[in-house]
Amino acid sequence: MTDSLLVDRTDAVVTLTLNRPDAMNALDVDLKVALRDTLAALETDRSCRAIVLAGAGRGFCVGQDLREHAELLESGHTDLDTVRTHYNPIAQRLSSMPKPVVAAVRGMAAGAGASLSLLADFRIGGPSTGFLMAFANVGLAGDSGVSWSLPRIVGHARAVELLLLAEPVRAQRAYEIGLLSQLLDDDEQVLTTAQALAARLAAGPTVAYGAIKRELSIGDAGTLSDALAAEAQAQAICGATADHKAAVASFLAKQKPSFDGR
Repeated sequence: MTDSLLVDRTDAVVTLTLNRPDAMNALDVDLKVALRDTLAALETDRSCRAIVLAGAGRGFCVGQDLREHAELLESGHTDLDTVRTHYNPIAQRLSSMPKPVVAAVRGMAAGAGASLSLLADFRIGGPSTGFLMAFANVGLAGDSGVSWSLPRIVGHARAVELLLLAEPVRAQRAYEIGLLSQLLDDDEQVLTTAQALAARLAAGPTVAYGAIKRELSIGDAGTLSDALAAEAQAQAICGATADHKAAVASFLAKQKPSFDGR
């Protein structure tokens, strides 16, 4: 594993830290490959029941490493195959991850960094947090799922505004329009708060959480019939879990349920 992505396990929570602080955690090929492959492994890792995505240093992630990108342009590579090779698989893994994902967004999240944070289920920020849909500033369209996630979070009209004007959104405004799930008073608490939330979720019915996420992805864009079919399938899966059976027994016994993700 590369040093550009740190992987820390605490009980059932895995914290992934983008670790290029001198470059504001800009995404070079090494980091993109590590993030893509690690997410793929965590998807089926039953010992991992929640994920925290964070950035080292004073920024979350400023997106594509433009120095590396400029070298590719100079060598004649203009087709941006990194979108299909790296960004699309990363975005797909984050959006469909069958366990909760919490982003600890301390500092700036720009470009693909902002896009990836928006695919988390929760985003925790502090006073230094900012978002910048920077793509148009370098003559590019959005990527890493931003055309899917951003309108669902802020609405179509505001998504157009954020992507076309490409201006920074500071912490308070980000919280007001839904880019942040929670805004803290202290940047130093962002990561620990995100990890505490992830630990709480990891102790919950994670099979049900994954099913709920799949339901919402279908119900948000599909018809009522699509949603009802997804719900029926999800309940069939969840109803057969040990977690469900134990929780019903706990309810009848007037006890607090415990879940182990099975």
